Amino acid sequence: MGYSARRGFTNGKASGAQRQAEMQAKIAEMQQKMTETQEAVEAQEFTASVGGGVVEVKVNGKKEVVSLNIKPEAVDPEDVEMLQDLVISAVNEAIRQADEAMENGMNSLTGGLNLGAFGL
Repeated sequence: MGYSARRGFTNGKASGAQRQAEMQAKIAEMQQKMTETQEAVEAQEFTASVGGGVVEVKVNGKKEVVSLNIKPEAVDPEDVEMLQDLVISAVNEAIRQADEAMENGMNSLTGGLNLGAFGL
């Protein structure tokens, strides 16, 4: 056991305050990596095509629709409901892809831990 005027008596191990400071540094580093991962996913675009390619939607990682393409053969004035269903299906699939990319990015950092209770 040694003595230091600054730390008092120690047994060569890190003090509670040192361990807490190390933990806080690791948490700050993880938060930074999570922010970088989130920004990278938000910058990506995800495309979904349905109905044999007659409806195509692109969304970004923020889940905002950035483009919608509908081929003329998908437009049938007598069956508007089908076109609506195709658009909804394409949008939902593109958003699902964006969600999956975000989840995979975060899981790679956290090892699958649910850190929502910590605000991460």
